[in-house]
Amino acid sequence: MKRFLTGALLLCMALGAWAETADTTSLKNAYQDEFMIGVAVNRRNVSVPEQMKLVKEQFNSITAENDMKPQPTEPKEGQYNWGGADSIANFCRANGIKLRGHCLVWHSQIGSWMFTDKNGQPASKKLLLKRIRNHIKTIVNRYKDVVYCWDVVNEAMTDDPKAENSYRQSKLYQIAGDDFIREAFKAARKADPKALLFYNDYNECDPVKSLRIYKMVKEMKADGIPIDGIGMQAHYNIYGPSEDEVDKAISLYKQVVDHIHVTELDVRVNREMGGQLRFSTQGEEVTERVKRMQEQRYAAFFRAFRKHADVIDCVTFWNLSDRDSWLGVNNYPLPFDRNYQPKPLYDVLVKKAEPETIVVPQP
Repeated sequence: MKRFLTGALLLCMALGAWAETADTTSLKNAYQDEFMIGVAVNRRNVSVPEQMKLVKEQFNSITAENDMKPQPTEPKEGQYNWGGADSIANFCRANGIKLRGHCLVWHSQIGSWMFTDKNGQPASKKLLLKRIRNHIKTIVNRYKDVVYCWDVVNEAMTDDPKAENSYRQSKLYQIAGDDFIREAFKAARKADPKALLFYNDYNECDPVKSLRIYKMVKEMKADGIPIDGIGMQAHYNIYGPSEDEVDKAISLYKQVVDHIHVTELDVRVNREMGGQLRFSTQGEEVTERVKRMQEQRYAAFFRAFRKHADVIDCVTFWNLSDRDSWLGVNNYPLPFDRNYQPKPLYDVLVKKAEPETIVVPQP
């Protein structure tokens, strides 16, 4: 009897340990009580069996990396290309995964036809806003059954800390001023009253830019523009921003919105950060020290995210693995390596561990 009880006890202990492990053997399970864990995907990620399996196991929110942007979906006025966007949306539908829509209006990856009339002359404000409304109505209606939120406007604020005008001087702004933002949000709300609508930007923890984002959103919401949330792209690096800077930015944004998404998270192993399209694809040598620094930064960021789980609904990694990363594999930015295998960083995130402290030299 004693031997039987001992065996039964060991079995119960083993099952208990397994149950505890099972609850934390994926990113989405580890944070299920705090926020969703998302990933940006390309068409290959939702068609190659091994990659599909990884997506389904680890994530409960998906963003189309490029396939829902303005130019890929409407390369010419009124001529739509749904191949890539449909493949990702259908994957989400088939697997019951929520889809973040990204993005409806952006100064980059947008058809040049938006800015000229039929005579090749610069488009008028009236024409540009009409085209924006038509584009938004068409794409939002096509995916409203599966998309739960949209990055409506992307990167409309300037990076220049000395600029007198807070807005990026894009063609969108030059033609329409900030009305292109206002009209985009109104059109998105009209097309899908149920979707959450986000303004999305990078370098969002910089004190100057974060205040600009806050003021813009506050002003527009006061005018009745339906901005539900702020998207923090979170293109960071192993040197920064600091945990305190992330915390302060979130604390600022939650004064004006009830929803914050971390939309494009990656941590590169050099001193560059942000969403600028010009960057080095060669990170620092990935030594054990650099790996520990990256783990330390990720742990710090997730501490800040968990602290604000009352407003953070979703944290999305920008790409499935280092191989897919827009930053290039040598920047080593994600929890999964070039072979789609978890790094030690993955365990730090899943176990919510406190990695070895590394003293980081100041720049």
